[in-house]
Amino acid sequence: MNRLFKFLGAAFLLLVAAGLIYGVTGYLDALSDADGLALRADALMTEGRGGKDLGEDRLEKLLMVQDPAFHQHAGLDFATPGAGITTVTQSLAKRVAFRKFKPGIGKIRQTGYAIGLERKLTKDQIMALWLDTLEMGRGPDGWMKGFFVASEAVYQRPPAELTGREFLSLVAVLIAPGAYDLRHEDARLEERIARIERLVSGDCTPQGNGDVWLEGCRRE
Repeated sequence: MNRLFKFLGAAFLLLVAAGLIYGVTGYLDALSDADGLALRADALMTEGRGGKDLGEDRLEKLLMVQDPAFHQHAGLDFATPGAGITTVTQSLAKRVAFRKFKPGIGKIRQTGYAIGLERKLTKDQIMALWLDTLEMGRGPDGWMKGFFVASEAVYQRPPAELTGREFLSLVAVLIAPGAYDLRHEDARLEERIARIERLVSGDCTPQGNGDVWLEGCRRE
């Protein structure tokens, strides 16, 4: 029995060590990729496709839904109500650090990569890259990628020129792009927008860190 416990203990330590190495590899890969990503981000901001180009107060509203502590954390956030288990930086890492992301062990490398991005890039650069790589659902010409791309495709205007509700409709689909229809009437999307409207107006708060669906903002 003692041999079995020793074997299981050694196997567990090996798994932990392998996980740490995988995470460190992601971190080092992010440092290696950072210069190229910074150039790409700077080009996007020059083109008017950064967070500050969303319109007055709109970046703050977006972050209230997606990553409330974005400007304070270093890539991870396990405490802020409504933040969930994936920050904006981790979300970006998922799309730029993998050919095909697989949940589970992939989360370890994703997290290491996110920490590396935070180490080398500015928050503005991270935001510009995130906005440009977002999955936005189906549009008039097929699947859409990029917040600014979706705004132009669906509403024929950049985000800064959208109505408040139009802007929040784009925010609303981010949680499940394939589940909502931006082009036609969609009761589920309307309900999601309504919850977000209550959140950004200060009429409700999420029920803990994991409340990404904003159950705390459900209309009673």
